[in-house]
Amino acid sequence: MNRITRHLAATCALALSMAGPAAAQGAPDYPSRPVKMIVPFPAGSSPDIVARYLSQKLHERLGQPFVVDNRAGAGGAIGAEAAARSMPDGYTTFFMVNSIVTMNQFIYKKLGYDPAGDFAPVSLVAAVPYVLLAHRNLGATNLQALIAKAKAGPGTIDYASAGIGGAGHVIMELLCIHAGIRLTHIPFKADGLMAVIGGQVPLMFQPTTTAVAQIRKGALIGLGTTGDRRLAVLPDVPAISEVLPGFAADGWQGLMVPAGTPEAVVGRLNREVAAVLALPETAERFAGLGIEAWPSSPAGMGKVIAADTAKWGKVIRDASIEAQ
Repeated sequence: MNRITRHLAATCALALSMAGPAAAQGAPDYPSRPVKMIVPFPAGSSPDIVARYLSQKLHERLGQPFVVDNRAGAGGAIGAEAAARSMPDGYTTFFMVNSIVTMNQFIYKKLGYDPAGDFAPVSLVAAVPYVLLAHRNLGATNLQALIAKAKAGPGTIDYASAGIGGAGHVIMELLCIHAGIRLTHIPFKADGLMAVIGGQVPLMFQPTTTAVAQIRKGALIGLGTTGDRRLAVLPDVPAISEVLPGFAADGWQGLMVPAGTPEAVVGRLNREVAAVLALPETAERFAGLGIEAWPSSPAGMGKVIAADTAKWGKVIRDASIEAQ
């Protein structure tokens, strides 16, 4: 995770400085009632796991429940549309992943939300690497063997994803571009992980939050991770960049609110998220999931979104992923 690593120290320092005495400033009476946290993916999914942890900690700090509302479907677009249409009063928040505001606009001919105009950034929350998972019946136990097998039979190896244009699809196409191979995409409406575990489809990218457990159980093999270094939680799984220099596929999760939400509320949420991410408990919890806390200012999150939009838009065009 080159870019994430470079910015992590700076954003942590900024966010932690905001979480001190300033925490009492701005929107001191917020929240005065429960807050909804829309998660545009199913319960048990990678973003849902982190969102539920964050919602519980915000509840503990602010004294009001942060109620997770799963609105899954269409690569996160259904939940995003629900969040975009909500009242901008601070009582609806949106726990999202990068693909929703950096990829979907290149994938869907019509979106029910404007990625650039309908949301206000609050904070990045977590840097989330992906793991290339394989079933043992693939017949390749490392990335080099997969590449050789794919070159020997172009298009004969299938891979699963949670849907056309989702992060797992786009990252796999980036891998194909770097490796000079062609795989066949099998999109699923939800996840596809169970199909890979069952051996119906041999390959997929999955966030560390859900991939680590499958590797530890021996259900699947880890062929590579998407950052620029091996993960402490998976020391025996190489970074893909060790085999394909220059490969990087940053994933992240963050918190947003409907555009027009009062700045004082955005600032209060930003400071509280930073405080949660600074907890030793958070570091321990995130380490076990193979992710890193990544607090940021709202403006800092906006810059990351802009950079990722340019990056992934190019990948989608180069991979000829057709708009749906």
